[in-house]
Amino acid sequence: MENKVEFKKRREFGEIISDTFLFIKQNFKPLMTAVLYLCGLFLIAGLISSIMAQLQIVGAMEGIKRGTINSPFAMLYNFSLGYLFVIIFMVCSYTSFYVTVLSYISIYIQKGNVAPTVDEVWAYYKFYFFRVMGSGILMTAFLIVCFILCLVPGIWVFPAVSLFYPIMVIENAGLGYSFNRCFKLVADEWWITAATMIVIGIIAAACSYVIQVPAMIIAMASAFTHVEQPITKTYAIVTSLAQQLSQVFMVIPIIGTTFIYFNLVERKENTGLLSRIESLGQTAAPENSTPEEY
Repeated sequence: MENKVEFKKRREFGEIISDTFLFIKQNFKPLMTAVLYLCGLFLIAGLISSIMAQLQIVGAMEGIKRGTINSPFAMLYNFSLGYLFVIIFMVCSYTSFYVTVLSYISIYIQKGNVAPTVDEVWAYYKFYFFRVMGSGILMTAFLIVCFILCLVPGIWVFPAVSLFYPIMVIENAGLGYSFNRCFKLVADEWWITAATMIVIGIIAAACSYVIQVPAMIIAMASAFTHVEQPITKTYAIVTSLAQQLSQVFMVIPIIGTTFIYFNLVERKENTGLLSRIESLGQTAAPENSTPEEY
């Protein structure tokens, strides 16, 4: 029988990456089922809004060519309205992925490395969705400000900010506690944390590009066959579809970051080791046992 992946343990650089894909392999069906049920609606809404926004660009280019559109303000209004929905559903989709995967992992650990059901994940999902969304908007704004002020502060805080979400869900923590704790965990471990996150991010990006290759091929073919209008309706639809499907690979950096979080916790606090020591000598109750009734 294959040993289930244990989160609460120290890991080296290579182990974090290999265990990330091992966990996905062992939990592929239940994890993807939870992602499909809880994130599918936002993916579909994002796909529809993205296609509509892309088609607006195609229509505007055709209108400019025919001379029916001559007001830049009208074009700006149409584009801003279309992409507003794209941004809204993108935020909802990203939040949904983070909450679903982190809730799945949290329940997986609590059940003793057993895959949770969709209903169990849904119970956590309802509780954390708006908490993670609101906190995520604030943390994203904080990260953007750090990059705007100077590139170095943004690079320095990025690994810590990435740990913010696992802390909030796994430890059921608030905004202030999660913010302070993520920087404490990264302290003295910045280089290895940043390097691991970069490698995992590159792998996830490479996987997503595989799906987007057809859209790139269509874009190049469109540029050669429609010189006067390089963006066609077919290109708009295929590009939008590829972008939405590639979001599935977000599970890779989310799971990888969670392994990094537990690795840092074990190096600083040894919580997993202490819990295993405490469990020595304790006999687990039979799986189908029921308490005696008197």
